[in-house]
Amino acid sequence: MNFLTDLRLKKWQLILFFAFSSTLTFSQQTNSGEFWNNVRFGGGIGLGFGNNYFNGSIAPSAIYQVSERFAAGVQLNFSYATFNDNKLTAYGGSLISLYNIIPAIQLSGELEQLRINRTTSFSDGDFKDNYWSPALYLGAGYVNRNFTVGLKYNILHDDKSIYSDALIPFVRIYF
Repeated sequence: MNFLTDLRLKKWQLILFFAFSSTLTFSQQTNSGEFWNNVRFGGGIGLGFGNNYFNGSIAPSAIYQVSERFAAGVQLNFSYATFNDNKLTAYGGSLISLYNIIPAIQLSGELEQLRINRTTSFSDGDFKDNYWSPALYLGAGYVNRNFTVGLKYNILHDDKSIYSDALIPFVRIYF
């Protein structure tokens, strides 16, 4: 691991540490009954397949409804994909913030850190690549009750991202 990659990884670890610390401090200041009444659970499931292709993902999440308009929470992510003899596994977590500017329109920010394990097959052998991939998504969506559909943009997108495009559609469901 080179110096620049190590420095970048440490920066994200520090950001995540402070974010989780502030969340824990906030949650300790509330009555536990009140806290759990404001927690909503949800997430997403993805499945795709085709000719010599498979992609599956699961992303459970929990958010705390701070006010009628603002919520913040965490999400776990796991994805697995194969294409011919190529394989990709991605796992990690996200910090999520949601803000409804009006009841039907929601803005979102999401800081994601994924560990990528990629194996690419060539005729003379396999190439394995394992690395951390940060993402910072800014998005907007249409809300109907517990269901949100929209687009988010990864402002940190680069050629190591598991997504080919920085602009990604999303669906969120919270109960």
